[in-house]
Amino acid sequence: MWRDSFRLQIFCLLMAVLAIVVLVHNFFQLEHLDDDTVSGSNWITENNVQHSLSQTTKTTGKPYCGYKQQTLSKREQAEQESLLAAIHWPKPPEGKIAFVQSTDPARSDFVIVKPSEFFKVGDQLEVLVRMKDFQGKPKQYGGDYLQARIHSPLLKAGATGRIVDCHNGLYKVFFTLLWPGEVEVSVSLVHPSEAIQVLLRLREERPDRVYFKSSFKSGRHSETTECNVCLPGDLPVCNFTDLYTGEPWFCYKPRKLSCASRISHAKGGYQKGLLTQEESLFFQSDVNIKRPILSSGPDSVIVKPKAFTDSSSMDGAEDPTVSPSGYYYEDQWRSRTHWIHHFNNSDDIIKCLQGKVIHLFGDSTIRQWFEYLTAFVPDLVEFNLGSPKNVGPFMAVDLKHNILLKFRCHGPPIRFSTVFSSELRYIANELNGIVGGRNTVIAITIWSHFSTFPVEVYIRRLRNIRRSIIQLLDRSPKTLIVIRTANVQELGPEVSLFNSDWYSFQLDSVMRKMFSGIAVHFVDAWEMSLAHYLPHNLHPKEVIVKNQIDAFLSYVCPLQT
Repeated sequence: MWRDSFRLQIFCLLMAVLAIVVLVHNFFQLEHLDDDTVSGSNWITENNVQHSLSQTTKTTGKPYCGYKQQTLSKREQAEQESLLAAIHWPKPPEGKIAFVQSTDPARSDFVIVKPSEFFKVGDQLEVLVRMKDFQGKPKQYGGDYLQARIHSPLLKAGATGRIVDCHNGLYKVFFTLLWPGEVEVSVSLVHPSEAIQVLLRLREERPDRVYFKSSFKSGRHSETTECNVCLPGDLPVCNFTDLYTGEPWFCYKPRKLSCASRISHAKGGYQKGLLTQEESLFFQSDVNIKRPILSSGPDSVIVKPKAFTDSSSMDGAEDPTVSPSGYYYEDQWRSRTHWIHHFNNSDDIIKCLQGKVIHLFGDSTIRQWFEYLTAFVPDLVEFNLGSPKNVGPFMAVDLKHNILLKFRCHGPPIRFSTVFSSELRYIANELNGIVGGRNTVIAITIWSHFSTFPVEVYIRRLRNIRRSIIQLLDRSPKTLIVIRTANVQELGPEVSLFNSDWYSFQLDSVMRKMFSGIAVHFVDAWEMSLAHYLPHNLHPKEVIVKNQIDAFLSYVCPLQT
C-alpha cells in the first residue's frame, strides 16, 4: 500500500511539472502574439471555426481575382465588352522598342492649321501635333497620351481640346473658341506610347502593386494581415466579400484570431521594383512625363466677338461625353450645358441648402467639398464624431437653417490611413438605405483608388452604384444626384505607376458612359482642373474647388431663366 501511495505521489509530481512547463510555454507564446503581420511569405495555418459572415477559404495556386470570376448576364457582358472596346488603346509595333525610338516631346512640335485665318467666337481651331523620337525621326505609330488646352492668361480664361490619334505619329487637336481676344495653344505629352504599354501591363499583371492591411484584435491580442481584391499564394484567407453587392475583398487569415475579429482597414504601401531598367527610361520627370510640346510657328490666334449673340448661351441638353463641357472666363467656370450661379457669399449657400440633407460619398477629392462648405459657411458647424482625421465619416449641422451635411468614404479598395471596419461601407448599400425626396441631395465620386486594378473591377463597382441610383430615383424621383468626375494631377516617375492621369482618364471615360442617359448630373472636375492655369494637383486648389461647388449648387438651386 505504501508503494502504491509513493507511485501516486511521483505521478502527481510529474503532472505538476508538466503543467508548469505548458503554462510557461503558453505565456511565452502570448507575449509574442501581439502585432504579428501575416503576408504571403509568413504563414502558420490554423483551422478555426469562423463567423458565418467571414468565411475562411483556400486560394488556388494562381492569384484569386474576383473580377475574373464574375457571373454576368448577357446584357452586362455586352456592356462590359463595349466599354473595354471604347477605351482600347493603340499599341506600338510588336517587339521591343529602344528608348531612343520612343517619343521625345522636346523634338516633337505642333502647328496651328491656317493660323492667319479670321476667327470668331464659336469657330473651331485645328492644331496638328507631329511626334518625333529621340533621334529626331518622325514617329510612325500613335498611342501617345496628350493633354491640350487653349487659354488667355490676362483673362484667366481656359478650355480643353479634343485629341484625335491618326495612328501614324500625327495627332489632330480640335478646340472650340469660346471667348474673344488673343487665345494661346498649349500641348503636353503626358506619357509616350511606349510608357502606356508598361502601364497596361502593370494594370493587368500587378493589381497588387498597392497593398492593403487589416488589423484583427481579441482582448489584448492583435495581428495584422495583408488584404486586397487579389491575394497571391495557396494560403487560407478571410472572405469579406459584400453579401449585397458581391464586391470581393480578402485578407490573409490571422494565425491565432478569427476572421470576425477584424477591427480596421488601412493602406499597406506601394510595391517597389515594378519596372525593368529599360522601362524606367520611359518614366522621367524632366524628359517624358507631362512635358510641353512647343509650336514650330505661331502658338496663338486672335478671336473676334460673334455679333449679336451671347457667347455663354447653352449648347443643349446635359451630356457627360460632350467636350468641352465648359470653360473658364475671369477665373469662373461657365458650363455649356447648364446655367451656373456663383455663390460668392455664405448667405447664398445657406439659402440654397436650407432644409436639405446633403450626402457626399467617395474619396478625398469630394471630402474637399465638405471641407470647403464647413469653412466657408460659419453656421455649418462640424459635429465631432470622433472619426480619424481625413478619413471620416464626418457630419456638419446648421440647426438654425435645418441643414445636414455628411461625408463618408467609399468601400475598399481605399488608400486611407485607418478606417474602422464598422465604417467600411459600399456606396450602393448606403444609397439603398436613403429614403430620398426633394430635400435629399447626393454627390458621388469614385475613381482614384481603382487606378491600379483591371477596369473590370471598376465597371462592377459602377454597375452596383448605378443599380442603386436607378432604384432610388424610381422610389423618390425628386432626389438630386450629382456625379463628380475624376481630375488631373501632378505626376512623377513613381506616382505614374499607381495614379497616372492615363489611368484616371480611362476610368473617367468608363464612368461617363455608364452614367449617361440616367437622371444624374455631372460636375466636370476633369476639365475644370485641366483647363485651369494652376499646376495640376490631386487635390485641386481652393479656386477650382469653389468652381466645383458653384456647379454643384447650381444643380441644387437652378437659376430661373
